[in-house]
Amino acid sequence: MSFIPRTFVAAAALALSSLSIACHAQSAPPAETSATAPLGKGVVSSADPRATAAGQEMLRKGGSAADAAMAMMLALTVVEPQSSGIGGGGLMLHHDAATGTLATIDGREMAPASASEQLLLGADGKPLPFIEAFQGGRSVGVPGNIRLMALAHQKWGKLPWADLFGPAIRLADEGFVVNDALARALARLAPIWARFPDARAIYWNATGPKKVGDRVTNPALAELLRAVAKGGPDTFYTGKHGQALADAVSKASVNPVPMTMADLAAYKAKERPPVCSRYRGYKICGMGPPSSGATTVQQILGMLEPHDIGALGPDNAKTWHLIGEAMQLAYADRESYLGDADFVSVPVNGLLDPAYVKSRAALIDPDKALNRYEAGTPPGAEPRTAALSSEVAGTTHFVAVDGAGNIVSMTSTVEGPFGSQLIANGYFLNNELTDFTFAPEKNGRKVANRVQPGKRPLSSMSPHIVYDAEDRPVLAVGSAGGKRIIMHVTKALIGVIDFKLPAGEALALPNIYFGNGSLIVEGKTPLGGMNEALAAYGQPVVVDELGSKLNAAQFNGKGWTGYADPRSPGIALAE
Repeated sequence: MSFIPRTFVAAAALALSSLSIACHAQSAPPAETSATAPLGKGVVSSADPRATAAGQEMLRKGGSAADAAMAMMLALTVVEPQSSGIGGGGLMLHHDAATGTLATIDGREMAPASASEQLLLGADGKPLPFIEAFQGGRSVGVPGNIRLMALAHQKWGKLPWADLFGPAIRLADEGFVVNDALARALARLAPIWARFPDARAIYWNATGPKKVGDRVTNPALAELLRAVAKGGPDTFYTGKHGQALADAVSKASVNPVPMTMADLAAYKAKERPPVCSRYRGYKICGMGPPSSGATTVQQILGMLEPHDIGALGPDNAKTWHLIGEAMQLAYADRESYLGDADFVSVPVNGLLDPAYVKSRAALIDPDKALNRYEAGTPPGAEPRTAALSSEVAGTTHFVAVDGAGNIVSMTSTVEGPFGSQLIANGYFLNNELTDFTFAPEKNGRKVANRVQPGKRPLSSMSPHIVYDAEDRPVLAVGSAGGKRIIMHVTKALIGVIDFKLPAGEALALPNIYFGNGSLIVEGKTPLGGMNEALAAYGQPVVVDELGSKLNAAQFNGKGWTGYADPRSPGIALAE
């Protein structure tokens, strides 16, 4: 491992910790955060207006929801590089209107063959500080988004493959203007970019990081996108472009780790069974392992079902106390049992077993916080020890509905801001391997989410599609935010189902999370003003910036309306 001066680590740590808040801090909302399409027309929503426009362009060309979603993913690679892109991975839900079926695709990144259980340990055998682990080649998993895109296009695409790349190529070629979100990310990562000249070459000018209003062009990315548009998905993983990817990791100046062409050839996007459960008559469906999203979201909702939080409403501290208790119990199970089901036994059915969820709900006292939040023992579970994993608050979500009623809800990521900070072919490579639990054992037991070759790290990405009592799709939703994603999506679902809010108002509800023995509530919101009433239940409460970046589409009986979180620069557009 290369030597990093202590002062450098301190500065970089400060930058990264600030960024996890600042990347999602509230900013002036865009002019239009929602858009409604009549029956027979589609709608799209993403975290950046230029990406949303790419999706709209595909719909107007006669493309499917899958076409629109993939065009948005490619455009976000260009204009939101701090959050997602083709150098990372994603999880996708697709509702087929003709058959009524729901499919999910796992495009999560994969550890290379060289990755051992000791990958994230230092020479002393102890877990590395995150600030050291995430930078450079050590943290990079084999990217999955292009394979996911290819599978989705094969199954549900209508437009020619090359058409999906057009908007992203134009943005990379002609350039785009830096917005506030990107400018803040660039400024806060500046202390560590002395080590990453390829990133500086694109996103800095002579005076330092580019600022709001500056222009970014990315000829290398445009060239790569043209090649993949013409040659197909294999072009990304083979030949000179694949070799450039492997070399960027293996020959990195910071923390190089072997990644081979064989690693790239071994990657496959995988169809997985969706995870669904009922909540107050609705069918809530999401992504199974290696995502923890659906299981944890649905556990929380199941534990809340005995309580009429709809009657209590969002302005009652008891509502948020109950949500906080269910949250912490569900996350305790998450840390113990969730991982890549191709490598470890994951008791999804047991975690969502109605009797088990009821037993967990019985632990919640409506008038008092628990002293400890420990994992339970769901049916079919092997003995496990809870072990925390890290996820920086990054990522992006987008939704697309086409005129035929097909729906895509997809979350895409490079993990932390700008991933590993490494560039290949103009795009950032992810740092997803830091989503593994750093220490492979705890209390003498192997942890579920330990590093293993070929394994996919546990994720909190939580793309969801919700169906009504007649199994008609009525909502697609997801969020950015690292491990907070689960709670952002949960509060949105509660807003729509329990509080009967339009999805746009549900996205705008205050955010809640937890850490270091405290509840964390979003400041400058009604919930932030309830901190003393909430603390009276017996758990410390911290008021902080808990920004979010949700996107959704909701059926209103006459058509679909797309929504973007008012905290983000995102917008929705109708076909």
